[in-house]
Amino acid sequence: MSVSWNLWHGCQKISPGCKYCYVYRQDERHGIESSVVIKTANFNLPVKRKRDKTYKIQSGEVVYTCFTSDFFVEGADEWRKEAWAMIKERSDLRFFMITKRVDRFYVSLPKDWGEGYENVAIACTVENQAMADYRLPIYINLPIRHKLIVCAPLLEAIDLRKYLDSDKIEEVSAGGESGSDARICDYEWILDIRKQCVDSNVPFWFHQTGARLRKEGKIFRIMRKFQHSQARKAAIDYKINRVL
Repeated sequence: MSVSWNLWHGCQKISPGCKYCYVYRQDERHGIESSVVIKTANFNLPVKRKRDKTYKIQSGEVVYTCFTSDFFVEGADEWRKEAWAMIKERSDLRFFMITKRVDRFYVSLPKDWGEGYENVAIACTVENQAMADYRLPIYINLPIRHKLIVCAPLLEAIDLRKYLDSDKIEEVSAGGESGSDARICDYEWILDIRKQCVDSNVPFWFHQTGARLRKEGKIFRIMRKFQHSQARKAAIDYKINRVL
Protein backbone atom coordinates (compact mmCIF):
# COMPACT_ATOMS: atom_id res chain seq x y z
CA MET A 1 0.00 0.00 0.00
CA SER A 2 1.11 3.59 -0.57
CA VAL A 3 0.04 7.15 0.16
CA SER A 4 1.09 10.57 -1.13
CA TRP A 5 2.34 13.21 1.28
CA ASN A 6 2.71 16.64 -0.30
CA LEU A 7 3.64 18.57 2.80
CA TRP A 8 4.53 21.71 0.84
CA HIS A 9 3.78 22.79 -2.69
CA GLY A 10 5.62 24.91 -5.23
CA CYS A 11 9.16 24.94 -6.55
CA GLN A 12 11.60 26.86 -8.75
CA LYS A 13 12.97 25.56 -12.03
CA ILE A 14 16.71 24.97 -11.75
CA SER A 15 17.76 22.79 -14.70
CA PRO A 16 16.71 21.67 -18.21
CA GLY A 17 14.58 18.84 -16.84
CA CYS A 18 12.32 21.40 -15.16
CA LYS A 19 11.31 23.17 -18.38
CA TYR A 20 7.93 21.46 -18.79
CA CYS A 21 7.40 20.42 -15.16
CA TYR A 22 4.08 18.64 -14.64
CA VAL A 23 3.43 20.60 -11.44
CA TYR A 24 3.63 23.87 -13.34
CA ARG A 25 1.27 22.50 -16.00
CA GLN A 26 -1.28 21.42 -13.41
CA ASP A 27 -1.03 24.65 -11.44
CA GLU A 28 -1.49 26.77 -14.55
CA ARG A 29 -4.85 25.11 -15.19
CA HIS A 30 -5.97 26.09 -11.69
CA GLY A 31 -4.48 29.57 -11.64
CA ILE A 32 -1.86 28.70 -9.00
CA GLU A 33 1.59 30.30 -8.86
CA SER A 34 3.95 27.32 -8.92
CA SER A 35 7.13 29.17 -7.98
CA VAL A 36 5.80 30.13 -4.53
CA VAL A 37 6.48 27.48 -1.89
CA ILE A 38 3.62 27.08 0.59
CA LYS A 39 2.94 24.68 3.44
CA THR A 40 -0.10 22.52 2.70
CA ALA A 41 -3.01 21.42 4.88
CA ASN A 42 -1.51 17.91 4.82
CA PHE A 43 1.77 19.00 6.38
CA ASN A 44 1.31 16.76 9.43
CA LEU A 45 -0.34 13.84 7.59
CA PRO A 46 1.99 11.09 8.89
CA VAL A 47 1.17 11.89 12.51
CA LYS A 48 -2.55 12.55 12.13
CA ARG A 49 -4.69 10.24 14.24
CA LYS A 50 -8.20 8.83 14.08
CA ARG A 51 -10.74 9.13 16.86
CA ASP A 52 -9.41 5.97 18.47
CA LYS A 53 -5.96 7.64 18.66
CA THR A 54 -4.37 5.31 16.12
CA TYR A 55 -2.52 6.81 13.18
CA LYS A 56 -4.52 7.48 10.02
CA ILE A 57 -1.69 6.06 7.89
CA GLN A 58 -1.32 2.39 8.78
CA SER A 59 2.04 0.87 9.63
CA GLY A 60 4.06 -0.54 6.72
CA GLU A 61 2.85 1.81 4.00
CA VAL A 62 5.12 3.57 1.52
CA VAL A 63 4.79 7.35 1.68
CA TYR A 64 5.59 9.13 -1.58
CA THR A 65 6.92 12.40 -0.21
CA CYS A 66 6.87 15.89 -1.70
CA PHE A 67 6.01 15.03 -5.31
CA THR A 68 4.56 18.51 -6.01
CA SER A 69 7.73 20.24 -4.86
CA ASP A 70 11.27 19.28 -3.85
CA PHE A 71 11.90 18.22 -0.26
CA PHE A 72 15.11 20.30 -0.26
CA VAL A 73 13.71 23.41 -1.94
CA GLU A 74 14.94 26.68 -0.44
CA GLY A 75 11.49 27.97 0.47
CA ALA A 76 10.87 25.07 2.86
CA ASP A 77 14.04 25.31 4.96
CA GLU A 78 12.16 26.53 8.03
CA TRP A 79 9.73 23.58 7.93
CA ARG A 80 12.14 20.76 7.12
CA LYS A 81 13.26 20.02 10.69
CA GLU A 82 9.66 19.42 11.71
CA ALA A 83 9.19 17.21 8.64
CA TRP A 84 12.21 15.11 9.60
CA ALA A 85 10.83 14.78 13.14
CA MET A 86 7.57 13.33 11.77
CA ILE A 87 9.51 10.95 9.54
CA LYS A 88 11.52 9.78 12.54
CA GLU A 89 8.37 9.37 14.66
CA ARG A 90 6.83 7.16 11.95
CA SER A 91 9.73 4.75 11.67
CA ASP A 92 7.10 2.11 10.84
CA LEU A 93 6.50 3.79 7.46
CA ARG A 94 8.81 3.95 4.44
CA PHE A 95 9.33 7.42 2.99
CA PHE A 96 10.41 7.89 -0.62
CA MET A 97 11.39 11.20 -2.18
CA ILE A 98 13.03 12.41 -5.39
CA THR A 99 15.25 15.50 -5.54
CA LYS A 100 17.22 17.67 -7.94
CA ARG A 101 18.78 19.47 -4.97
CA VAL A 102 21.26 16.98 -3.54
CA ASP A 103 23.62 19.93 -3.04
CA ARG A 104 21.22 21.20 -0.33
CA PHE A 105 20.94 17.86 1.48
CA TYR A 106 22.55 19.04 4.71
CA VAL A 107 20.31 22.10 5.16
CA SER A 108 18.13 21.51 8.23
CA LEU A 109 19.30 17.88 8.53
CA PRO A 110 18.51 16.41 11.98
CA LYS A 111 21.46 16.00 14.36
CA ASP A 112 20.73 12.29 14.84
CA TRP A 113 20.66 11.50 11.11
CA GLY A 114 23.99 9.63 11.24
CA GLU A 115 24.27 7.42 8.16
CA GLY A 116 20.60 7.97 7.42
CA TYR A 117 17.23 6.84 8.71
CA GLU A 118 16.51 3.27 7.69
CA ASN A 119 12.95 4.17 6.65
CA VAL A 120 13.99 6.87 4.14
CA ALA A 121 14.93 6.41 0.47
CA ILE A 122 16.09 9.48 -1.45
CA ALA A 123 16.43 9.33 -5.23
CA CYS A 124 18.55 11.74 -7.25
CA THR A 125 17.08 12.74 -10.60
CA VAL A 126 19.25 13.47 -13.65
CA GLU A 127 18.09 14.39 -17.13
CA ASN A 128 21.29 14.82 -19.12
CA GLN A 129 25.03 14.24 -18.82
CA ALA A 130 25.76 17.67 -17.34
CA MET A 131 23.32 17.17 -14.47
CA ALA A 132 24.52 13.61 -13.91
CA ASP A 133 28.11 14.80 -13.65
CA TYR A 134 27.14 17.60 -11.26
CA ARG A 135 24.68 15.84 -8.96
CA LEU A 136 25.87 12.25 -8.79
CA PRO A 137 29.41 12.84 -7.42
CA ILE A 138 27.72 14.69 -4.55
CA TYR A 139 24.91 12.17 -4.17
CA ILE A 140 26.90 8.93 -4.01
CA ASN A 141 28.87 10.24 -1.04
CA LEU A 142 25.88 11.44 1.00
CA PRO A 143 24.85 9.50 4.14
CA ILE A 144 21.63 8.01 2.76
CA ARG A 145 20.62 4.41 3.51
CA HIS A 146 18.68 3.81 0.30
CA LYS A 147 19.84 5.49 -2.92
CA LEU A 148 18.25 5.40 -6.36
CA ILE A 149 18.99 7.27 -9.59
CA VAL A 150 16.05 8.51 -11.65
CA CYS A 151 16.91 9.42 -15.26
CA ALA A 152 13.85 11.51 -16.08
CA PRO A 153 12.80 13.27 -18.09
CA LEU A 154 15.54 11.63 -20.13
CA LEU A 155 16.72 14.25 -22.65
CA GLU A 156 19.84 12.63 -24.07
CA ALA A 157 22.10 9.61 -23.74
CA ILE A 158 23.73 9.49 -20.31
CA ASP A 159 26.84 7.58 -19.24
CA LEU A 160 26.36 6.51 -15.61
CA ARG A 161 29.08 3.87 -15.46
CA LYS A 162 31.38 5.56 -12.96
CA TYR A 163 28.44 6.11 -10.59
CA LEU A 164 26.96 2.60 -10.66
CA ASP A 165 28.32 1.05 -7.50
CA SER A 166 25.91 -1.76 -6.66
CA ASP A 167 26.81 -1.39 -2.97
CA LYS A 168 25.53 2.21 -3.01
CA ILE A 169 22.86 2.43 -5.73
CA GLU A 170 19.85 0.16 -5.20
CA GLU A 171 18.09 0.95 -8.49
CA VAL A 172 18.17 3.08 -11.63
CA SER A 173 14.95 4.05 -13.40
CA ALA A 174 14.51 5.88 -16.69
CA GLY A 175 11.63 7.48 -18.50
CA GLY A 176 10.57 10.11 -21.01
CA GLU A 177 8.76 13.39 -20.55
CA SER A 178 4.98 13.76 -20.35
CA GLY A 179 2.83 16.66 -21.54
CA SER A 180 1.88 18.24 -24.85
CA ASP A 181 5.28 19.97 -25.16
CA ALA A 182 7.27 16.87 -24.23
CA ARG A 183 10.74 16.55 -25.69
CA ILE A 184 11.69 13.36 -27.50
CA CYS A 185 13.02 10.39 -25.56
CA ASP A 186 14.98 7.92 -27.68
CA TYR A 187 14.48 4.25 -26.85
CA GLU A 188 18.16 3.63 -27.58
CA TRP A 189 19.05 5.91 -24.66
CA ILE A 190 16.84 3.77 -22.43
CA LEU A 191 18.41 0.54 -23.64
CA ASP A 192 21.91 1.94 -23.17
CA ILE A 193 21.22 2.87 -19.55
CA ARG A 194 19.76 -0.60 -19.04
CA LYS A 195 22.96 -2.17 -20.42
CA GLN A 196 25.07 -0.06 -18.09
CA CYS A 197 22.99 -1.31 -15.16
CA VAL A 198 23.21 -4.94 -16.26
CA ASP A 199 26.98 -4.64 -16.63
CA SER A 200 27.19 -3.20 -13.10
CA ASN A 201 24.56 -5.58 -11.67
CA VAL A 202 22.32 -2.69 -10.61
CA PRO A 203 18.54 -3.15 -10.93
CA PHE A 204 16.93 -1.17 -13.75
CA TRP A 205 13.32 -0.03 -14.22
CA PHE A 206 11.83 1.50 -17.37
CA HIS A 207 9.05 3.41 -15.65
CA GLN A 208 7.56 5.58 -18.40
CA THR A 209 7.79 6.03 -22.17
CA GLY A 210 6.98 9.72 -22.15
CA ALA A 211 4.66 11.39 -24.64
CA ARG A 212 7.10 11.26 -27.57
CA LEU A 213 9.20 8.12 -27.85
CA ARG A 214 11.59 7.61 -30.74
CA LYS A 215 12.20 4.00 -31.65
CA GLU A 216 14.03 2.78 -34.74
CA GLY A 217 13.84 6.26 -36.24
CA LYS A 218 10.08 6.63 -35.81
CA ILE A 219 8.48 8.95 -33.26
CA PHE A 220 5.53 7.48 -31.39
CA ARG A 221 3.08 9.81 -29.65
CA ILE A 222 1.78 8.05 -26.57
CA MET A 223 -1.19 9.21 -24.52
CA ARG A 224 -0.53 9.90 -20.84
CA LYS A 225 -2.70 7.03 -19.64
CA PHE A 226 -0.62 4.52 -21.63
CA GLN A 227 2.90 5.77 -20.88
CA HIS A 228 3.47 3.53 -17.86
CA SER A 229 1.76 0.46 -19.29
CA GLN A 230 3.67 0.71 -22.57
CA ALA A 231 6.92 0.87 -20.64
CA ARG A 232 5.94 -2.31 -18.79
CA LYS A 233 5.11 -4.03 -22.08
CA ALA A 234 8.67 -3.41 -23.26
CA ALA A 235 9.69 -6.00 -20.63
CA ILE A 236 13.23 -4.68 -20.22
CA ASP A 237 13.31 -4.27 -16.42
CA TYR A 238 16.30 -5.92 -14.80
CA LYS A 239 16.36 -7.64 -11.39
CA ILE A 240 13.58 -5.44 -10.05
CA ASN A 241 12.35 -6.55 -6.65
CA ARG A 242 10.57 -3.38 -5.69
CA VAL A 243 10.96 -2.28 -2.10
CA LEU A 244 9.23 1.05 -2.74
